[in-house]
Amino acid sequence: MTPRIALAALTLACLATLGHAQQAKLKVGLMLPYSGTYTALGVAIENGFKLRIEEQGGKLGGREIEYVKVDDESDPSKATDNVNKLIKRDNVDVIVGTVHSGVAMAMAKAAKESGTILIVPNAGADAVTGPMCAPNIFRSSFSNWQPAYAMGEVAAKQEKKKKAITITWKYAAGNESVNGFKDGFEKNGGQVTKQLNVPFPNVEFQALLTEIAAAKPDAVYAFFAGGGAVKFVKDYAAAGLNKTIPLYGPGFLTDGTLDAQGEAAQGMLTTLHYADGLNTPRDTSFRTAYAKAFKLQPDVYAVQGYDAAQMLGIGLAAVKGDITKKAEFAAAIEKTKIDSPRGSFSISKSHNPVQDIYLRKVDGKENKMISIASKSLADPARGCKM
Repeated sequence: MTPRIALAALTLACLATLGHAQQAKLKVGLMLPYSGTYTALGVAIENGFKLRIEEQGGKLGGREIEYVKVDDESDPSKATDNVNKLIKRDNVDVIVGTVHSGVAMAMAKAAKESGTILIVPNAGADAVTGPMCAPNIFRSSFSNWQPAYAMGEVAAKQEKKKKAITITWKYAAGNESVNGFKDGFEKNGGQVTKQLNVPFPNVEFQALLTEIAAAKPDAVYAFFAGGGAVKFVKDYAAAGLNKTIPLYGPGFLTDGTLDAQGEAAQGMLTTLHYADGLNTPRDTSFRTAYAKAFKLQPDVYAVQGYDAAQMLGIGLAAVKGDITKKAEFAAAIEKTKIDSPRGSFSISKSHNPVQDIYLRKVDGKENKMISIASKSLADPARGCKM
């Protein structure tokens, strides 16, 4: 080999090594609600996600993170176009989103078809880890069935309620939540006598509250979140129903909404995979770091965003940043216990968290843990063929 050829070969080798050491940034598409009724939820998820990245020095699996943000507006009709912009125009490596279950379903379909990694940090649509399940789709939050089923058990077994009415927005998340409650409630001897709903995002509840008052059930189970949850809880109390008919719900009814709900929410029982007053070292350090970074107290949405980043980090570490190794990426997440502020959880075969569901009570501005309503509850993942 001549000196000139040897020098050229050495230069190429050095450039290849440098190129490997300086992997391109990992493009993460954040498709979240940045306007409308779920704005605060989207912001909390992003905050939690970015907090974990910052704790890791701004890198996961050796790769710096570049963000591409899309406001999904909680509008299913725009979801397919929005997610395809991220996949086809922006060429993102990973998508994180969203809150609205109808939007998440469109995202899951696009992710399944393209093979893009999708981590869902909130939307509980049962189908995402049911019929739509795929090796590249993960959830860091819950299925709509999980907290609802646990509350159905609590209402029947602990609260000794016999007849209940459910009320929700008429969309996927609401329907699945009230059906989960019905599963748990009726399995334990209760009966759901009526299922009421209003169009999303309608917040005119008066006619249905009048119907509830006339029916006089032992309990009401409601699924609303964000601004809708504030309005419903306040209207329920204003109608005097909270004095005679206990109102139950999943934690979304009171998470991130207590400041606005005020006295109307006091004493309410909800079930969720996170609660105030866990007082574990892991949760305390998370809450302290979040409050310092954002001058806000974290809620369940922040935890879910944080854990989405934890799951992404686990997968990327296993493949040394090579996101194309999807089978190895998935295998690493599937066999790991995630050390979450909510308490450790694992990931089921359908890629949904297997986690404790807490019974919480509203006390002042906190959803204080009373007990574990359901230990290591796994979603039934009906229809998942993975």
